[in-house]
Amino acid sequence: MTGLAARASSAPNLIVILGPTASGKTRLAVAAAGCLGGEIISADSRQVFRRMDIGTGKDLEEYGDVPHHLIDVLDPGEEFSVFAFLSLFSAAFNDITTRGRLPFLVGGTGLYLDAVLRGYRMLHAPENLPLRRELDQLPLEALQARLLALNPSQHNTTDLLDRQRLVRAIEIATMQSGGGGETVRLPEVRPLVFGLRLERELLRRRITERLKSRLQGGMVEEVQRLLADGVPAERLDYYGLEYRYLSRYLGGELNRNDMFQKLNAAIHDFAKKQENWFRRMEKQGVEIVWLDPTGEPLQRLLEEVASRGC
Repeated sequence: MTGLAARASSAPNLIVILGPTASGKTRLAVAAAGCLGGEIISADSRQVFRRMDIGTGKDLEEYGDVPHHLIDVLDPGEEFSVFAFLSLFSAAFNDITTRGRLPFLVGGTGLYLDAVLRGYRMLHAPENLPLRRELDQLPLEALQARLLALNPSQHNTTDLLDRQRLVRAIEIATMQSGGGGETVRLPEVRPLVFGLRLERELLRRRITERLKSRLQGGMVEEVQRLLADGVPAERLDYYGLEYRYLSRYLGGELNRNDMFQKLNAAIHDFAKKQENWFRRMEKQGVEIVWLDPTGEPLQRLLEEVASRGC
């Protein structure tokens, strides 16, 4: 193999841009993809749902002519799993690269990013109704113990705090322990990973300002429409903080001021958890090139990409 061919074969074939909420990932990804002939694959657990635009921060107007994937592919109320994400990611990655374009994986859902970067082996497990009826009788602590007994190295610790997720994780782990289920065949990725990191107080201000803007821009009305369309409030609770607190506000459990204060604080806490997840990814061997969003992140990104032979 010649030197040029060796360099081409080892050059990154996937650009990853990660960061906490409100750090500017989409803006940077669109600019970089426009410069490099790229297409964006969303690594967001909620942007897959149609009609959930403001609360999930799709910001579709920012994409311009840059193609995007894994956005608006399911109806609200449907389930979306890591297995489903990996299946869709693999299909999008293969489609983009076959056409000679460069895929950009962009988002803040640490589990999805980690699943691609560290090659999780995920199983498709259909609903097991007899098992669910059995688990319905158990308290949360018993469910937690059961999942950890089946899977001591449980990737997603948030599954341990939510009953619905716990039951689903036990279903998957039970099938895995029995040797059944369909697995996703992931493509071979050679990632170049960029992370956006903001000073904490600046990030907090951005989060608060963005929340105010979204509330003024129709986020309450978006949740009202989802509820009117028959999406249960319990399901919206599962779809994340904005939908959880707004459905409680609309249900009369919170007044508007309490809703704003509690939601704002919860998003700040969520951003900290995202940053903790990214640090854990680094400790587990994922190399992240950190960028300052307040500087010239696009120039730094393009220089790094050029130095890696993309």
